[in-house]
Amino acid sequence: MNMVCESEEMNDYLLDSNEVNYSQPIVQKKIAELFDRSQTEVEKAKIAFEFVRDEILHSWDIQGTRVTCEASDTLAYNEGICYAKSHLLAALLRSQNIPTGFCYQRLMLFDTPEKGYCIHALNAIFLKTLNKWIRVDARGNKKGIDAQFSTDEELLAFRTDEDKDEKDYPIIYAKPHPKTLAVLKEHTDAVEMYKHHLPEYL
Repeated sequence: MNMVCESEEMNDYLLDSNEVNYSQPIVQKKIAELFDRSQTEVEKAKIAFEFVRDEILHSWDIQGTRVTCEASDTLAYNEGICYAKSHLLAALLRSQNIPTGFCYQRLMLFDTPEKGYCIHALNAIFLKTLNKWIRVDARGNKKGIDAQFSTDEELLAFRTDEDKDEKDYPIIYAKPHPKTLAVLKEHTDAVEMYKHHLPEYL
């Protein structure tokens, strides 16, 4: 898939923001634990990805009701859905001057079209040393899901099936999509939100 940057300004993919708030003390503390100057850009990207994938729990997987949004909250409470986890991964990488954006897929929410669809969030990372964007999905692995960090081929959590009206959106957004932010801000029960209120289209 040919990915398209929403912004031509690479600095837009490095910004600290309300959701991608890497200047917050709790995020800075984790940054100091994860990274050091000896690490290469690719090593930092892999470390951050695997931390968010493995150590931050997906709300649906644990049936956790707390709704997190900002990177700092996602880290503090150690859980979030894919939207929140993508904010945290972006924060960690942007803090290291690694441009990171947001990508989305339209997926079946469960196992059949009749059970509805949802928008799923993942990240795109620009690796200067390789001069390319790669997509990674830190939603968290479980039975049937095995997302990995790879600079060669995409090893994502989900493959889209266009015959079932799923799709990959090609745009690399500099900010989290307004529809994903709105749903996080409008709900207080993550399980209820996940089952009934996730957006179906961007």
